[in-house]
Amino acid sequence: MKVAADKAQAGARDVTITFTGEGESSRAGIEAERVVLPAGIAVADVELVSAPPGWTFTAAEDGYTVSGPALRPRADAVHTIRVARLPATARALAFKTLETYSDGSVARWIDLPEAGNPEPEHPAPVLALRPAAAQSVTGAPAAGPSATGGAPDIAGPDIAQPAPTEGNTTGTLAAIGLMTVALLLVAGVLVLVVVVRRRSTTR
Repeated sequence: MKVAADKAQAGARDVTITFTGEGESSRAGIEAERVVLPAGIAVADVELVSAPPGWTFTAAEDGYTVSGPALRPRADAVHTIRVARLPATARALAFKTLETYSDGSVARWIDLPEAGNPEPEHPAPVLALRPAAAQSVTGAPAAGPSATGGAPDIAGPDIAQPAPTEGNTTGTLAAIGLMTVALLLVAGVLVLVVVVRRRSTTR
């Protein structure tokens, strides 16, 4: 029994999980898969995406069953579910599964591996998860459209100011020229005053 997911990460949303029950009998085909959901996944948050032709989904208190016409011997039973959200703190999820064949035999894929011990004969399918995505330390909302639907406000102290335009440069030069002329006029008046005073003193 195997399990795989498109987003194998703790806390992930809208995760598609695929189960593959390997047909191991040469005389009977698989007709049902009874899956017990791990802690942190509610039955109400699970929906069937695909299953063998004619198979249906039946919810139970602790999981669900997909069942229907028996497959041919040795054929794999593949079904896919969608889970609204995976547990945020889980490192791995074990899905204990009972696999029923058309001759009434049941393969019990429910054993959990234990550190330091050999792999059990009928291990439960286990989905390993990456750690949950890191949350914002400050809790500030991510950049995005504003509540009014406009573009986000990105103005701030780190935004470079626009360079002066040609018109601004010309105006600045004109002002400097006027100030220079005024200073020259003032200097000329001061020189004239000094000369007049010297002449008056001489007389």
